[in-house]
Amino acid sequence: MTNSARFDRGHTDDLMSFLAASPSPYHAVANAAERLEKAGFRQVAEVDAWDGESGGKYVLRGGAIIAWYVPEGVAAATPYRIVGAHTDSPNLRVKPIPDTGARGWRQIAVEIYGGTLLNTWLDRDLGLSGRITLADGSHRLVNVDRALMRVPQLAVHLDRSVNSEGLKLDKQRHMTPIWGLGEVAEGDLISFVADETGVPAEDVKGWDLMVHSIEPPAYLGRDRELVAGPRMDNLLSVHAGTAALTAAAAAGSRLTTIPVLAAFDHEENGSQSDTGADGPLLGTVLERSVFARGGSYEDRARAFAGTVCLSSDTGHAVHPNYSERHDPSHHPMPNGGPILKVNVNQRYATDGSGRAVFAAACERAGVPWQSFVSNNAMPCGTTIGPITAARHGIATVDIGVAILSMHSARELCGAEDPYLLANALTAFLEG
Repeated sequence: MTNSARFDRGHTDDLMSFLAASPSPYHAVANAAERLEKAGFRQVAEVDAWDGESGGKYVLRGGAIIAWYVPEGVAAATPYRIVGAHTDSPNLRVKPIPDTGARGWRQIAVEIYGGTLLNTWLDRDLGLSGRITLADGSHRLVNVDRALMRVPQLAVHLDRSVNSEGLKLDKQRHMTPIWGLGEVAEGDLISFVADETGVPAEDVKGWDLMVHSIEPPAYLGRDRELVAGPRMDNLLSVHAGTAALTAAAAAGSRLTTIPVLAAFDHEENGSQSDTGADGPLLGTVLERSVFARGGSYEDRARAFAGTVCLSSDTGHAVHPNYSERHDPSHHPMPNGGPILKVNVNQRYATDGSGRAVFAAACERAGVPWQSFVSNNAMPCGTTIGPITAARHGIATVDIGVAILSMHSARELCGAEDPYLLANALTAFLEG
């Protein structure tokens, strides 16, 4: 391994801070934008006319961010190098009429978001986060990062078969958090949120709220070689992509392509939204960048034809207690470097050409890498990679970091892997 890829615990420390400060997709993009601003990027509004000036720019829309850096003097047909990721994670989200309860308990009505492991939300101290929308159309971030609610599990004395027959949870009946005692009062939760946010309750006209575990990320293991924390799927990649983009931008005029970070919302439920990868946001931003620099549709087509995207999302490390669930010859391990994800049925977009691109970036960065493929008897997951490839005609490679406990309220990865991923992404964006 070259000196550039020697493990820097400072990067992982920073990831842990990013995870703790980003309990919702809206916080994640706000924190990414703050880091980009410090690196000289500036926000552009979608409703404004765009200029063709060089430098770093970004667009925010809800829980999504698209950021790019235009080097001095590049042609309109210059291709892009894109790091793709997503900002959302499976969790419990507040319903439109949130105040509920039973038998003297006050509770919060929630809806299950994405393919979450329900049992991991039981008996955890939970906070509340997201955003509220005010009467003037503006938004305010919400982060009540203290023990506010809890989903209590039924005592073993009242479910004596739970350890022999397994826990069975009904999404509607068993996942409603408690947050106090007393009579249910309509508007109670939103009044509380308004007070916490410092706005009049009558000004709150909409909300996108969710619960989060308040337990902070932590190093784990005798030698602290592992990290446990929330929302690694997929804020780990958002953090690495942001670091890689700012590093690539520092290369300035040495760049021969335009580096891009595209972090979408709603991957966990199919990406079909105006902020999801299956929406037009990425394509519109890239096209407008071409046209703002005086390019034509022909230039746009040429730029897209030469563009490559690394879709970075977490994948499965081999589980020591369930190794039979994995492919017999593909066992990604923590701290073994990022993984190249392959599925010939196009649940991942990687092909042989993509493998070569990824391998070259890792070699240039001095980063080891691993291969991942699913057991043929187990259904394969998917991510934004195939969507990006199909929607925009862009060559796409699916990669990521191997983790355990995917879709849990608290996931596990190797402490070195986030840094190794960021190094590989930087080499890719600079290449």
